[in-house]
Amino acid sequence: MANTQGYAAQSATSPLEHFAFDRRQPRPDDVSIEILYCGVCHSDLHFARNDWGNGTWPVVPGHEIIGRVTAVGPEVSKFKEGQIVGVGCMVDSCEHCSACESGLEQYCLEGMTPTYGGPDRVDGTITQGGYSTQVVVKERFVVNVPDSLDFTTSAPVLCAGITTYSPLKHYGVKEGHKVGVIGMGGLGHMGVKLALAMGAEVTLFTRSENKIEEAKRHGVHHVVVSTDDSQMESYAGYFDYLLDTVPVQHDLNPYLQLLKFDGIHILVGLIEPIEPPLNAANLVTSRKVVAGSLIGGMPETQEVLDFCAEHNIGCDVEVITIDQINEAWERMQKGDVKYRFVIDMKKSFPDVA
Repeated sequence: MANTQGYAAQSATSPLEHFAFDRRQPRPDDVSIEILYCGVCHSDLHFARNDWGNGTWPVVPGHEIIGRVTAVGPEVSKFKEGQIVGVGCMVDSCEHCSACESGLEQYCLEGMTPTYGGPDRVDGTITQGGYSTQVVVKERFVVNVPDSLDFTTSAPVLCAGITTYSPLKHYGVKEGHKVGVIGMGGLGHMGVKLALAMGAEVTLFTRSENKIEEAKRHGVHHVVVSTDDSQMESYAGYFDYLLDTVPVQHDLNPYLQLLKFDGIHILVGLIEPIEPPLNAANLVTSRKVVAGSLIGGMPETQEVLDFCAEHNIGCDVEVITIDQINEAWERMQKGDVKYRFVIDMKKSFPDVA
């Protein structure tokens, strides 16, 4: 797929700039996709800025992709030209390990191939993401976007949505369960919407009192200001699950005291050491669990899109064009977005056929 237009970071310190490059040639099991919209995830910034120490450059970020199929390989059976589809955080895996055979490709024992910044399993070229006009992806890692979904608000479902849906589904959240959602950013507000749709009683934990009314507009049953000790203590032993979306180090111990026995504290935002350390007594004395969860496998990714279509769920977004991306990243770092930027790729590159 020659003459792909996009925006890339050329180093860990450079701004995103226009970048023309060639996609790999489609293989028999590939789907070629014209990108219509791409969500902007904080992970894009972390990777490009080498915050995790695994950066590659140039890098075209973006792993919340909605697009239109332009061609399919001869071995493709699930998709056809003109269909609206999605691509999330991964584009390949070994496909034969126990995780992959269970539809949990994100836990591939050989390591899944990320949508950007990873070596292609066939030719070794580095994958490039959705801040671009087109992409080619193996059929297994493409999902159908239901017709009833708004394409802009559904793009972030491919990361923020599946990241919160997968653990809620895996641990069996259902009507009557009491779920606390810690943090209300891109992940947190999707966690709130999905848990409510599953029938749970939902409480939002926030450090900011100005989030109280906003959270209630999203339908939460309760809001707890986590810096208020008396509010925290009033919910001791109350929750079946806590969905923790905070991406920076924070003290888990006060939250563990809010769980019932057998309660589960699920980390989906933090990918660094837990600090301060856990007091094991909070776990041992009540058989509580601290768990983690990474995005979701391909069957679950299709499932969450279908679930969102059924329950009319979308991410709250601000639509931008690609020339606004550096400003958007600056605003994202300041928390100045509710709750996801989404790039309109057709408006960004109007001259690209």
